[in-house]
Amino acid sequence: MALDPVCGMTVDPSKAAGAFDYKGTKYYFCSKHCLHSFGTDPERYLSKKADAAHGHHHDAQHVMMPVRISKKPKAPGSQYTCPMHPEIVQTGPGSCPKCGMALVPVAGAEEDKTELRDMTRRFWVSAVLSAPLVASMYFRFPQYIQLVLATPVVLWGGWPFFHRFWLSLKNRSPNMYTLIGLGVALAYVYSVVAVFAPGLFPHELRMGNEVGAYFEAAAVIVTLVLLGEVMQLRALGETSRAIRQLLALAPHTARRVEADGREAEIALTEVSVGDRLRVRPGEKIPVDGAVVEGSTHVDESMLTGEPIPVEKKAGDRVTGTTINGKGTLVIRADRVGSDTLLARIVHMVAEAQRTRAPVQRLADLVAAYFVQGVIAIAVLTALAWWLLGPEPRLAYALVNAVSVLIIACPCAVGLATPISITVAMGQGALNGILFRNAEAVEKLREVDTLVVDKTGTLTVGRPELVAFVVQGVDEREALQLIASLERASEHPLAQAIVRGAESRKFALQPVGDFRSMTGQAVEGVVAGRKVTVGSARAMETLGGVPPALLEKADALRGQGKGAMFAAIDGRVCTLMAVADPIKETTPDAVRLLKGQRIRLVMLSGDARKTAEAVARQLGIDEVVAEVLPEQKVEKIKALQASGRFVAMAGDGINDAPALAQANVGIAMGTGTDVAIESAAVTLVKGDLRAIVKAIRLSRATMRNVKQNLFFAFVYNAIGVPVAAGLLYPVSGLLLSPIISGAAMAMSSVSVVTNALRLRRVRL
Repeated sequence: MALDPVCGMTVDPSKAAGAFDYKGTKYYFCSKHCLHSFGTDPERYLSKKADAAHGHHHDAQHVMMPVRISKKPKAPGSQYTCPMHPEIVQTGPGSCPKCGMALVPVAGAEEDKTELRDMTRRFWVSAVLSAPLVASMYFRFPQYIQLVLATPVVLWGGWPFFHRFWLSLKNRSPNMYTLIGLGVALAYVYSVVAVFAPGLFPHELRMGNEVGAYFEAAAVIVTLVLLGEVMQLRALGETSRAIRQLLALAPHTARRVEADGREAEIALTEVSVGDRLRVRPGEKIPVDGAVVEGSTHVDESMLTGEPIPVEKKAGDRVTGTTINGKGTLVIRADRVGSDTLLARIVHMVAEAQRTRAPVQRLADLVAAYFVQGVIAIAVLTALAWWLLGPEPRLAYALVNAVSVLIIACPCAVGLATPISITVAMGQGALNGILFRNAEAVEKLREVDTLVVDKTGTLTVGRPELVAFVVQGVDEREALQLIASLERASEHPLAQAIVRGAESRKFALQPVGDFRSMTGQAVEGVVAGRKVTVGSARAMETLGGVPPALLEKADALRGQGKGAMFAAIDGRVCTLMAVADPIKETTPDAVRLLKGQRIRLVMLSGDARKTAEAVARQLGIDEVVAEVLPEQKVEKIKALQASGRFVAMAGDGINDAPALAQANVGIAMGTGTDVAIESAAVTLVKGDLRAIVKAIRLSRATMRNVKQNLFFAFVYNAIGVPVAAGLLYPVSGLLLSPIISGAAMAMSSVSVVTNALRLRRVRL
């Protein structure tokens, strides 16, 4: 058993809510809340004083009550991850224990440029000292001067590489720095021995009393690798720029309207749920909330990628960081701190960027044996040149073995996939597309069939009550009872009935014994009377719907209006018709999706006539109506069995099973949290056109990944044999260790630079 360092609760590691590696120790947590708290500030919870101060946490937080998320946003800049091994996360900068690469901030964290500044300083000093050594290749300098110039470059400039080389041996995790450390150390140690003990070498290696040294190779290799590190760190710093751009949009202050009407400017961290905030023309909306007073147009492009401002009036929801137009608003703060949409986007992207795409398995498999293979090839190269090569054999053996060690670049192979995925997820977030994991980015490009729910996906999702027909009951009383029941339901059609009753100024009453039969009906007791609302099929258990109401319902459905029935005290007596207008963007989205050769299938729980009327307006060929949630799943399974690669787009609780079954589930960001949790992709705005963007981004990303993998594999497949001297018998070509160092330094930089091209993809 382990001890949760935040709350002190005993935790079974096999059942823990999460784990966190910190300074070589793994800590286990009883809840996501504790994991998040620890990740923000580990030292606070590891100190005895903090443990004592928080010893009561178990009683306060772990009883059967909802956990309240802190209003204070999590501190950025605390967590760092490896760009090649995203599962590695630690607090503060450092080196990856697996590959030795410098860790980078997780998405949205403040960029720490300490490593970049240090590497830049080492590079410039090493470059200045290496320049005379390069000249010494043409104008011979005394070897002791070469020693004096090369020693600070190798020992000080190359110290980070030797440190990582030692860690790779200590952790038994061979990586790029294992090869660099071996290669540079061989060249430098050989040269030092050649200066101080030339008599140890065979006669063939001596020119008079001197043995040829390779100080210039050792120093220039270090300098070139430092240059590669500087360029790579600069490029890696750009991979999460999209998320930092989003974070930079957040205002630092808000204008709170006090109860007495006075206004005070406060820090954003002081805003509480329920506060009334004034937003003046041109200002950023500080938090997520709802408009209480005023009307305006809001620019939401920073979160959705859509440039057209959206009209906002009293009752409409607004999102933090979006920009107010020319009107003045008073909003009610509903979500603050880590609960805001912006904070959730950053958190979701950060989590997603630490996942692995299936395509990476090949790269991981190669990388697992890569370093051992290269060392074996270097040993074989040395032996072959020593036993079979021309004189001076030992010199050839050393130079070519070092060239093999230096030119090989496991970094290029390991970075090929994660770096492209990281950039793609950031660009997706800027365009209102959130990927739950790397697998979703890879899979989305294969989609050839899109299954869409009607309500809230193709339509606005805010239907209005347009007809209310009663038989044998008082219309006012029936609407009041039915609306009181429907107020307890999350379904958009239910809310339309509630709004219809409220617009008539009816007072709604409390509901008892409420029960929901997903996709069929809801029932409960209102004012002592049993009320049931649902489809014609649901009414069959109550004796069925009277023919007159059925006939009227058919006529309404033919006009594209949805019809529901209600029973009061066990007798079906009411027909309600609602109309849900098609979203303005839906026809354009359907046209674009067809242009991508994607087959559209509409699934709906509505009656066939209603669903077909909507499908005719949009030009959707296949319609499956009157389906229950489990039938949606069966339809998706049938499509998959026929060889289709299916994406499902929906927004309600009843869509969650289908979203989970689809190859790729796509949730409307305007929908329920259950749907969003079940989906692989979330569209922040709930606009179907974003699916086209997401598919284009997925295809561009996977093209980019394939380019990176091709470059990395081909580079190593060609570079290593050439460095070993494979072409020497036919062409006399040999690679100098300096050329190998330059090629190695540029290979991983090329992969990162290619991945950054995704920022310019037109979606």
